[in-house]
Amino acid sequence: MHFPTEANCNRLCYMKRICLFALLALGAVAFTYCGPPPGTIEVYAELKENPGNVTVSSDDRVFASVHQFRPGSARLVEITPDGRMTAYPDAGWNADPERRENVFRSVLGVQVDTQDRLWVLDNGLGVRPIAPRLFAFDIKTGRLDIRYEFPAKSGAPGSFLNDLAVDAKRGFVYIADIGGAGQPGIVVVNFSNPDEITSHRFDGAEGFQPEDVDVVVDGKVVSMGGQPARIGINPITISRDGETVFFGPMSGTSYYSVPAEQLRSPGETSALKIERVGPKPVSDGASTDRAGRHYFTNLANNSIDVLKDGELKTLVKDDRLLNWPDALSFGGDGWLYVATNRLHLSPALNGGTEGAGDGGFYIVRIAAGAKGVAGR
Repeated sequence: MHFPTEANCNRLCYMKRICLFALLALGAVAFTYCGPPPGTIEVYAELKENPGNVTVSSDDRVFASVHQFRPGSARLVEITPDGRMTAYPDAGWNADPERRENVFRSVLGVQVDTQDRLWVLDNGLGVRPIAPRLFAFDIKTGRLDIRYEFPAKSGAPGSFLNDLAVDAKRGFVYIADIGGAGQPGIVVVNFSNPDEITSHRFDGAEGFQPEDVDVVVDGKVVSMGGQPARIGINPITISRDGETVFFGPMSGTSYYSVPAEQLRSPGETSALKIERVGPKPVSDGASTDRAGRHYFTNLANNSIDVLKDGELKTLVKDDRLLNWPDALSFGGDGWLYVATNRLHLSPALNGGTEGAGDGGFYIVRIAAGAKGVAGR
């Protein structure tokens, strides 16, 4: 039998008081949030390996990629609160990629959609890059539902397909390509007909290219190839109704929007009606809640920031638990989950030297004070 501690009891009583005051203030009419004070941060799991992106199902199963800048025992895992990382969907998919077909190469972007499918974006990068691939697994059974290999016109070998946003209702995936084989851009996958999946891309628009802004972490400028890093479109999210896609360059201080309807069909990039939503920090990840507020990982400040009504504010700052916060995802429990990986100390960004020998890899969860869509 589990007996609550005094601290837990005090916290529960405090939460109940907050909820009671909110109910009295709102007359029990429009009350939607009852939880810890916004900005509360907790460790969900401390990890031995470097998480990349994270996504959480509606029943609070936590999945993450293992970042390719620090290869580990698997490339896609499910994580339990005790820090156990289990290869997903099984060890076979995480085996030596040179030995079999149904195996991951370099997974980064992951997202659970509203139909309990785990979308897995394998950018195919490595010593010998292969064409990027996109997979979707039924998380209830582990069954592979969708497999798609990108043609050269939308995702040539060497492209760095990174973050993704899934609209399961309409059958579209919006992917940020930070560049590599070509220009940074948005790649769109149409899976509305699973028997005939197609893709197309948009390049060269405002908000795709990096700004002349340094990526600064712990007071130091992050470099790639001996030069200050300049990284294009990376965070990408979608509105609750699926009608608006939001995006911005990692090396940039502006967040943008574009009508999703314009992205669903191939066309000229110049015809896209792109608008600036507001400011953002230099960020590796983003999430959008049900009310349209945007949450960013602030690399320079070791914080999570929120953009509301055009104003950017710090939600929570923690120099240890948010030391390069990489990716964000709401869970079904109302918490905002964050993967922290100290990526600036990885050999790829630290002059070939591993600077995080003491670990410091976490999945943390934060009370956002609002509800989001699980998985995003």
